[in-house]
Parts: sequence; C-alpha cells; structure tokens
Amino acid sequence: MLRSPHRRLAVGAALIAALAGGLVPAATASAAPVAAPAPPETPAPAPDMEGVVAALNAALAEGAPGAMARYTGPDGVRSRTVGVRDQSTGAPMDIHARFRIGSVSKTFSAVVLLQLVEEGRLRLDDPVNRLLPGLLPDDRITVRHLLTHRSGLADYTNKMFEHTVPGFEAVRNRVFSYQELVDLSLAEPRTVEPGAAYAYSNTNFVVVGMLIEKLTGRPVADAYERRIIKPLKLRGTSYVHPDTRIKGLHVRGHLHPDEAGAPLVDSTEQTVSWAQSAGAVLSTPADLNTFMSALMRGRLLTPPMLDAMTTVTPTDPTGSRAYGLGLRRYQLSCGTQVFGHTGTVQGYYTYAFATRDGRRSLSALANTSNHGAANTALGGTLEAAFCGPKPAAQPTARSLAPERAPEGAPTGAPKGALDRPAERDLPERH
Repeated sequence: MLRSPHRRLAVGAALIAALAGGLVPAATASAAPVAAPAPPETPAPAPDMEGVVAALNAALAEGAPGAMARYTGPDGVRSRTVGVRDQSTGAPMDIHARFRIGSVSKTFSAVVLLQLVEEGRLRLDDPVNRLLPGLLPDDRITVRHLLTHRSGLADYTNKMFEHTVPGFEAVRNRVFSYQELVDLSLAEPRTVEPGAAYAYSNTNFVVVGMLIEKLTGRPVADAYERRIIKPLKLRGTSYVHPDTRIKGLHVRGHLHPDEAGAPLVDSTEQTVSWAQSAGAVLSTPADLNTFMSALMRGRLLTPPMLDAMTTVTPTDPTGSRAYGLGLRRYQLSCGTQVFGHTGTVQGYYTYAFATRDGRRSLSALANTSNHGAANTALGGTLEAAFCGPKPAAQPTARSLAPERAPEGAPTGAPKGALDRPAERDLPERH
C-alpha cells in the first residue's frame, strides 16, 4: 500500500519504537553500517545505450540465448533486446515478456516485513523465536539479522544444488513447506555467530516469509498483492507458487549443466517451491523499474524506514558492494550508488537497481544461469546505464610506449562493484 502523509503520521510512533534499538547490528569484525545519503544526482549522465547493448551481447557470448535491459530516467524510457527468449523456437527476446526474477523477490519480501514493522506488528531487533517460538536453535537471531543476512543460518541451496541439473530436476515439481526448508538449513552447521558477519543465505528470507504469514494470517502472495502489486499497478508481476506455469508472453529459462559443452536444459516450468519468499516472484522489466523507483522515492516506506533499509554494511573488502535490509548497494566506477537486488533462479539472471533518489532505474535479464561469466557480463549494463559513456583515453608519448606497469600498481581508474565477478545468489559450477 502506498504511504500517504496521513499514513506516515499514523505509523510514526510505531516506527520510532521499532527503530529505538538503533540501526547498527551486533558488533562485527567487518565495517560498521553506513547510512546512505540521498542527494539529488545532478547533472546525471545520459545512459550509454551502446554500452548497454555491448553488455547484453557479452552475456550472449558467455552462453545466454538472449538478454534485455530497460532504463528509465528524466528523459524517458530506453530499452534494448538481443538474442532469443526461446531457444527451441527462435522467438526473439521481447522487452514486454515476463520472467522469474529470483532473489529480487527478497526486496519484495523485505518491503512487506518493513511495512509490518511500521505498523507496530514487530520490531527489527525482536528475536525471531519470540515471534515464531522454537523455530530456530538460537534466541539471539533477530529480525534484523534475517534481513541483513547476518543470522548464520546455513543456506540449504548449497547442498540442494550441489549438482546443478540433477538437483534442479529433483525439486522442479516438488512443493515444500517453509518448515521443511528451515529443517534443511538446520541440518547443516551454522556459518557465523548471529550478527558477526554477512553470509548470504536463502534461509533468511524463507523465515521472513514465515513471519509475514504469521503476522498477517494470510499467504505471502496476498501480502505482495495488497501491499505492492496493486498499489503500484504492476500488471506483469505475480506470485504463482506452486503453479509451474508462466502465463502469457514470457521468457523461457535455459540452465547450463555442470558438464562443459552439454546442451542447455529448459528450466521454465517449475514450482520454485525451494525458494518461495526468497525467490519465486514473476515480473517484467517495466514493473521492476517501477518497483525500484517507487521504493527509492518513498512510495512504499516512510522516510525513517527507507533510511533504515538503505543503511548498509560492506560485504567485500573494497566497500563497493554492501547490503542493507533486503537490498544491495553497488558503488559504480563513476561514484554513483545504486540500490536494488540481483536475482538467480534456474535459467534466469536478473539485475534491478535504482539511484537513491529514484529518478533513474535499470532492469536487465539474461535467460540462463549456472554460468557466472554471463551474470558478470550482464552486470555491465549498470555501469553503462548509470555512468554513461566512458571518456576515450587520450594517447600520450608515454602511453604509446610499450611499457608494462609493475604488478599490483594502481591503474588510476576508479574501481566499482562490477570490476569483479558477479555475486552469487545460488551455487554456481561455471
């Protein structure tokens, strides 16, 4: 549901109470959380759509049958497609087609839970076991730990998809309960002490789904529909678990097997029950642009709660990648910060990001997975869209000389979050 000024006043007291414990998680060995500034980005560079197409084509060169990207900004909408959305028929990629967005679903789930925090139904620093008695083996694990991937709960998908295609086929048509997924996690050793460090785990957002259903008394699909999909008029977005079909115009998923050179596996039809509130939403590029822009503009959360959501802790040594409450932050090479999420589900890679002021957004898809180089290539759309054309290097007498820089010497070029391999939302074998 959209947040009106009257609504913001109504939830103010509850929100202050919810945030009273502060925005900082338990003491960690890594850097402390950093609140995200929200100045207007002026002037913003024009998107480099040639660079976007180059990134899409690079994803094709790494084995994706097709790819697409849609940018929105003050000057309007620009979209590009390459390759095919269905390898078997050769149907071209279509910017209006629906697809599985994988872990971008985590941001949908986080928004719903944070709205419930605003309404006083829970607090960010509540122990999970106070809300779901006896669920977890450690009373220290809080709601905030789930949303920031700092609970230490093992990611059950590591074992589930240890062998990619056999693992997928074993769960393609299976319907899990939330409890079954949590039990799979609890059968594995925990990764860190609660609050000690970031350790990405799909289990965290399975528990978020359980909290949503416990507090609302309704399926998580109902919460998505009433609180996000209908208010924002996201006509191409839905949560159909456990139905295996994608109705209407859609992109077919193509999964890379672990064996080099093996043919791609069509992974389109599946329940995605192994993910549910951690990754089972369907959407379109236009809807993802709308969602991320609306979120950053404060249409879904009050300003204090959005500040909490975008208060991030670095997740790598460079500080260019960070995580907030169900939200990634990337610092690009031009200095621009973008917020959103990556998504991986069998046969699909997704990026959905916006600037902090919500004025610019980009969504991108490649219809493959289990091939990290394709995911990394797709991430290049963010640099091109938000940083614009890279200035051409001016040759000098020194640069024309065949001189080799010492190993480890800085190049002088600013480094951003996309200078390294893409972050993984699922196990990858390539």
